[in-house]
Amino acid sequence: MGLEEEIEELREEIAETPYNKSTEAHIGRLKAKLAEKKEELENQSSAGGGDGYAVEKTGDATVALVGFPSVGKSTLLNALTNAESETGEYEFTTLGVTPGMLQYRGANVQLLDVPGLIEGAAEGRGGGQAVLSVVRTADLVVFLLSVFEIQQYDRLREELWNNKVRLDQDPPRVTVHRKHKDGITVNSSVDLVLDEETITQVLRERGFVNAEVTVGEHVDIDRLVDGVMDNREYLPSIVAVNKTDLIDPDYKPTVDEQLRERDIDPEEAVFISAEAERGLDALKERIWEELGLIRVYMDKPGRGVDYEEPLILREGQAVGDACEKLGGPFEKRFRFARVSGPSAKHDEQQVGRDHALADEDVLRILTTR
Repeated sequence: MGLEEEIEELREEIAETPYNKSTEAHIGRLKAKLAEKKEELENQSSAGGGDGYAVEKTGDATVALVGFPSVGKSTLLNALTNAESETGEYEFTTLGVTPGMLQYRGANVQLLDVPGLIEGAAEGRGGGQAVLSVVRTADLVVFLLSVFEIQQYDRLREELWNNKVRLDQDPPRVTVHRKHKDGITVNSSVDLVLDEETITQVLRERGFVNAEVTVGEHVDIDRLVDGVMDNREYLPSIVAVNKTDLIDPDYKPTVDEQLRERDIDPEEAVFISAEAERGLDALKERIWEELGLIRVYMDKPGRGVDYEEPLILREGQAVGDACEKLGGPFEKRFRFARVSGPSAKHDEQQVGRDHALADEDVLRILTTR
């Protein structure tokens, strides 16, 4: 029996097994085995070669445009960036990943127009694994949906989930440390939802014989498996609804209801027309917000404050991160810095490497000679 058949049998057994306390450990073991078999299939496919889609990450952040064929990703990319992506009204126009650079608020954001996803992409259909591997390296996923096909969101999320991409959630607080003896020990800082036998079975299926597992949150079986596998990517996402210029206003409530059915707040979705270039400013702003980028204006000796080309950092980053990004003498010979702006208690506040910066701070770094 091949791996694909084994995977399908495991899925069927999981689906057919009623979930209750008496079957919980069994289902946990099956899901752990399924995760392992899928990883084995993925490694086997990778070893088989293929062109793949190697794209060098550049700029201050990377965004993957994800959608089904002919939803308008290429048109959107061309409208937002300097890319030249072929467009057409038929499936599979985009045969490889096309990068483009969005310049916004002084930041360079790399946008990747990935080939349209199809069902079964995580199992390799249509070169799907290569496509999904590009998505895994992004900092943000933008789902591009046709206003007439909101239901495609379900399949897109499922394909990403099947390829170990977890959207809009933090990694599970599950840690596993191998031991030399004494079997599997379960520690927790919360009341466990799963019983210890289920947790133990999941670890054993993953090959742990002697280990200490610490659970720091309420986890179900899927979250437990994710924590044990430790090879998931956790990415934020936003939804952009395209082709809105083609609907009548009285159809909008129907679209809103379809979004709510998928736990998407219509107020959080961005409604655009890539073809007519409507709503693109709102989309740029949402991308900026979700990436958590901040601008830091450098006060350069003898030249004043450079407001034209800010240093781009992430929310929560500090003076030390700015020094590291600037490199050279700023990192090696740092003495102290002076900060004016939202993060400072007063203008020209003297700070050290650990001072957290905020958007539109002015920063001057002083170094040793």
